[in-house]
Amino acid sequence: MSYSSYGPEPTGRPGPAEGAGGSARPGRRRRSSQEGAPAGGHPAHQPPPETSAPSGRRAAPPRGAEETRSTSQAPPGRQAEPRRRGGDPRPAPTGGFRPPASEGRASGEPRRRRAEAAFEDTQSIGQVSREARPSRRDVSGTETSVSASPGAPGRSRRSRGGPAGPAGSGPGGQGPGGQGPGGNGPGDGPPGDGPGRRRARGGEPPRRRGWRRFVPNWKIVTVGFAVVVAGVFGMIAVGYANTELPTDQDAQEEAKSLGSSFYYADGSYMTRLGTERRMVKLESVPEFAKDAVVAAENDTFWSDAGISLSGIVRSAWSTATGAQVQGASTITQQMARSYFKGLSKERSVKRKITEIFIAVKLDKEWSKERVLEFYLNTIPFGRNTYGIEAAAREFFGHGVKDLTPAEAAYLAGRIQQPGQFDISEEKKDFSGTKFRFNYVLKQMAVLNPQKYGSYPAKLKFPEPEPRKASSAFSGLRGYMLTEALKELESKGLSRSMIETGGYKIYTTFDKKLMLAAKAAVKQTTAGLPREVHTGLAAVDPTNGRVVAFYGGDNYLGKRPDQFNEAFQARKQAASAFKPYVLAAWLEAGHSLQSYVTGKQPLKLEGTTPISNGHSTPSSMNIIYATQHSINTAYGQMGAEVGLDAVKRIAEDAGLSKESLQSSVDEHRYLFSIGSAGVTPVEQAGGYSIFANSGKHYPTHTVVKVIDREKVQIISEDKTPKQVIAEEVAADAVVALKSVVKGGTGTAAALPDRTVAGKTGTNNDNKEAWFVGFTPQLSAAVGIYKENRKTGAELPLGSSFEGGTVPARVWRAFMSEAMKGKPVKDFPTPSNIGSPLDLAPKPVPTPTPTPEDEFPDGGGDGWPEGGPDGGDNGGGDAGEGCLPWDDTCGNNDGGGGQVDTFDPVDTPGRAATPTPTPSPEPAQRRAPAAVPPDARRP
Repeated sequence: MSYSSYGPEPTGRPGPAEGAGGSARPGRRRRSSQEGAPAGGHPAHQPPPETSAPSGRRAAPPRGAEETRSTSQAPPGRQAEPRRRGGDPRPAPTGGFRPPASEGRASGEPRRRRAEAAFEDTQSIGQVSREARPSRRDVSGTETSVSASPGAPGRSRRSRGGPAGPAGSGPGGQGPGGQGPGGNGPGDGPPGDGPGRRRARGGEPPRRRGWRRFVPNWKIVTVGFAVVVAGVFGMIAVGYANTELPTDQDAQEEAKSLGSSFYYADGSYMTRLGTERRMVKLESVPEFAKDAVVAAENDTFWSDAGISLSGIVRSAWSTATGAQVQGASTITQQMARSYFKGLSKERSVKRKITEIFIAVKLDKEWSKERVLEFYLNTIPFGRNTYGIEAAAREFFGHGVKDLTPAEAAYLAGRIQQPGQFDISEEKKDFSGTKFRFNYVLKQMAVLNPQKYGSYPAKLKFPEPEPRKASSAFSGLRGYMLTEALKELESKGLSRSMIETGGYKIYTTFDKKLMLAAKAAVKQTTAGLPREVHTGLAAVDPTNGRVVAFYGGDNYLGKRPDQFNEAFQARKQAASAFKPYVLAAWLEAGHSLQSYVTGKQPLKLEGTTPISNGHSTPSSMNIIYATQHSINTAYGQMGAEVGLDAVKRIAEDAGLSKESLQSSVDEHRYLFSIGSAGVTPVEQAGGYSIFANSGKHYPTHTVVKVIDREKVQIISEDKTPKQVIAEEVAADAVVALKSVVKGGTGTAAALPDRTVAGKTGTNNDNKEAWFVGFTPQLSAAVGIYKENRKTGAELPLGSSFEGGTVPARVWRAFMSEAMKGKPVKDFPTPSNIGSPLDLAPKPVPTPTPTPEDEFPDGGGDGWPEGGPDGGDNGGGDAGEGCLPWDDTCGNNDGGGGQVDTFDPVDTPGRAATPTPTPSPEPAQRRAPAAVPPDARRP
């Protein structure tokens, strides 16, 4: 292995440096061949260059040195021969040596390097054999830098440093500071690593440091950008090629099928919501109407390519920033979105790209006239109208042919936000549509000044006609549809989505029972004043479905009544609330055999004294207190179990949380005798916990919704909540059956099956209830009276209570509803809990002697039927016959009273004398609940 050195002779190891510069840093140095060096890259023996110590620069060599350096000295045993590059035209030298560089030129003439020398030097770098190359490390094991050529500027590898002598002259690098080949920095610095890497003259740029090393080369960036652009355009081309336009038939079917259909519970058709699009030919549309639409929506329509580049950029920016992915669409894009299937209404980039592809294809394959015709026949204008023909008829009462320029401008301005304009105009706010009207006129003037230049100053805003109600809402359907739409809205399906989405909506309503509910109310209450209002609701306790209700006669009609009595009339529950207190009592572990007080008034903290309004026993069990609706007993029970326990059960049973809390806050213990406001639907659903072993299903009106793709998107909740224990429900039914069997609700009894329920009458007889159930159906009837002008509640009459007309309406409906249904028994009583006597048990009455004419009966000394005259807990008015108990024959005067509501004792017959005619009712509103001061049960 040979080494190159600046010493006097090659010894095989680097020798000490000579001269003022001190010893040079040992180490391997790659060199290109110099002038006079033998081919093969080994420099000849030569003395060290003279230097100027202060500057570190190499002094000019003496003339003798030139000749010495120009000689060649080959290694022993080897003939020095220059390597020749393939194709070199110069003849190979015949001798073993090259003539000195000084030969062939005059003495004193400066030495000139052959032009081929640089080429040969470069070639010789790579021709040093591996065996001839010096070691990568010097004697001390440290790496050194290797320059491209000795003494010449060039790029060097960075050294890790090593031992060195004093700083020497000559260009230094990042290696030692002694003599050596040139590097990247000055050589007279301190030993070891030199100063920072600087560009050497004539060499390559230094490596970048810091953040710059992460910046890619501009060539890479350019190539990468070109690849991305090519890929994007390639994908666009593929997407465009694969975009197919549907046929006209498919498109029209899609456009016309956007209305939604409603069905009854048995799957039979109810009605449809959604306007049919009336197709008109473009030639039937006045020229000014077409120009108004173009001016309002896309003034470049006749010249653009179906898309707006500026609109696409804005849309892309909106997507990137998270804003709406919609807006700035051309007429062609809007038409594609409204007419062709495959373009969903979702706001997404994918939909927008598909829309653009279709718009571009439409522009190429369809004429502008055809695009505009389809657009005018499909675009929404508001009020559930689609197409300019339907809009013209809805807003101005005539077809598109008869539109005036002002009417056309009004309709064109509505296209921007039809739904928002509907909301504003319903509130009599026309500012939005007036602004758009004026905007359209100005745009028309810009579009064609000669033809429309006078429009902004000449045309006046046209007042649209009032909105016409859809015939789908006529009769009872209006009430059903309204409630179904409310429920769907709460589940995220708005009316506008329903009218345009093509859904199939299956409701819970039984058509036959809806008619039965109406008949029961109308027949039983016929002849009563028109100020008397009745609401009825029936709920299947096994699933929570509202199967039928009565909320009014006709949602539209000549005298439209759009107030739903069953769902909207919130009145105080009165004693019909007591079953929730009963459930809380049993849940607390107290039995039906507990004794409670009948003494009055009952004074409880923070509550108006509670009374019964009649004489009652001083003590009674829970069954008796329920059967005869004793207020003091239930006030005492509520105080014992706590109002929170009662409220929790009522709330879990579906009653309004807000109404319950408000009643507790305002009325305290009057809450336990019915101060909270309820609706017939809430009560029918609430009593389902007694009919269905303590379980409650959410009350609802929609069974399922199926979209156009036949996917069920909404389902009913089939998970019940166990509100009370089964044993509690079974024992509560025992007390509630007694109400119908021999208490305040005997008028509700059915001839073929056992029923259970509870009456309720508000103070001053302003509101009256009967809520009852069989194992298959729970129903509630509420009746109240109000002033038609002021909405203030009025007394129903001193003889009008929950056990009278409300119980009869309930019986008339349930007789029809249970017709043909199997007779089911209630669960066997469980007799849970332990007696808790809040009042002393009464002393049993001695066994009567034979002379006793009227024995009391009853094992505990109290009569089984008990002294009660209805829901108010009054005395028996007629030897065991309760008022309004038409099964007891009280129409014959046996009790000293005549049932003025049913003198011939016919269950479904209208309730009596025809009232004095009263003036037409004003728009009715639901009055606020009446505080239960001095209330009765």
